Amino acid sequence: MKFLFIVQGEGRGHLTQAITLEDMLIRNGHEVVEILVGKSSTRTLPGFFNRSVQAPVKRFISPNFLPEADHKRMNLKKSFTYNLMHFPEYLRSMRYINRRIEESGAEVVINFYELLAGLTYAFFRPSVPCVCIGHQYMFLHQEFKFPERSSLQLFMLRFFTRLTSLRADKKLALSFQQMEKDQKQEIVVIPPLLRQEVLALQAAKGNHIHGYMVNSGFSDAIEAFHALHPEVSLKFFWDRAEAEEVTQVDETLSFHQIDDVKFLNGMAGCYAYASTGGFESICEAMYLGKPVLMVPVHIEQECNAYDAQLSGAGIISDSFDLKALLSSAETYTPNREFMYWTRSCERKILFELENMFTTQPSITPITTLTNYLST
Repeated sequence: MKFLFIVQGEGRGHLTQAITLEDMLIRNGHEVVEILVGKSSTRTLPGFFNRSVQAPVKRFISPNFLPEADHKRMNLKKSFTYNLMHFPEYLRSMRYINRRIEESGAEVVINFYELLAGLTYAFFRPSVPCVCIGHQYMFLHQEFKFPERSSLQLFMLRFFTRLTSLRADKKLALSFQQMEKDQKQEIVVIPPLLRQEVLALQAAKGNHIHGYMVNSGFSDAIEAFHALHPEVSLKFFWDRAEAEEVTQVDETLSFHQIDDVKFLNGMAGCYAYASTGGFESICEAMYLGKPVLMVPVHIEQECNAYDAQLSGAGIISDSFDLKALLSSAETYTPNREFMYWTRSCERKILFELENMFTTQPSITPITTLTNYLST
C-alpha cells in the first residue's frame, strides 16, 4: 500500500514515531509517498528527521502552543488567541493538506496527532482512509486512568484529541501496557513505536544524568543544581535555536542541540533520565532500563507522566529536582514486561494497517460530529 504521513511538528516524539513507522512499512513492502509536517514560528524541524526518512518532506503552517515568558510552561490563553488570529493561514494549510492527499496517490493517510489533519477530514472529506496514531488516543479509552485534575482541563484535552481524529477510520493508541480494545471508541491499543536503533542498543549503567527539555527555560534549574553538585555529570538536550551545537559549561555540564544518534547513545549509557514528560523518550528510557524524572509542562504531559509512573517509569516533579531522581534511582527496578510488550509492536501495527480494508470502516458522519466530540 501507499501511505502519506501527516505529522505534528511539536517536540521530538511524533517525528521519531513517523521515522519508525516509515522504516517498518518499507521493510514490509509498502511505500510512504510523502510526509507533511506542521511548522510554526517557535519550532524548527530537527535535522535528524530529514536525514532519517526516505519520503519527500513538505511543510505547512500549523497551530502551536506558545511558551510563558520564562520559556518553561505553555501559556494557554496566549496560545488560543494567537491561533485564533491565524485561522485563515490554517484554512489554507487544510486546503493544501487535502490537495496533497488527493494528488499524492496515497491509499492510506497516517495522522500523528496533527489537529489540521482532523479538521481537513471534517471540512474537506478526503476520500482516502485515515488512521490516527499516538499515545494521546489512550485519553479516549474508557479504562485509562487520569491524574487528579479539573474536569474542565480533562474535557478540553479529550476534546482536542477528538478534533485530531475526526472521521478517522481507525485510532491506534500507543500505550505503556497492554489493554483491551475499546469497542465503543474504536480504539486499538498497541505498543510504543520505538526505532530499530533503540531496540539494538546495549544499555550500560553510566555515571551521568541524561536529559531533554522541550522548553529551554528549565536550564536555570539545571544550572542551579550543578552549582551545588558539580561532581554530578549532566548532559542535557534542548531546543534553544540560537545556541551552539554544544554549549559546554564546564567538564560536568553541557547542553546539546537535539541530534537523535547522540541522544540515543547518551540515553543508553546514562545513570538516569530527566525529561519534561514526552511519551516517546520516556518509553526509550523504560526500554533501556533507566529511571526517569518527569516534569510535565501541560495537561497532556501530566497525563503521560501519571500513566508512566503507574507503569513503573519513575517519579513526577514540578521542577527538575535531580536530587530526587538520584535518590529514586538507587531502588529503581526496570519493567521487563514493558520491554517484551514493546518488541511486539511491528507485528501488531502491521496487522492493523494491512487488514484495515477487510472490515467496514467506522467513519463518523459530519452530522454526528457534535455527539462524537462531546462523549
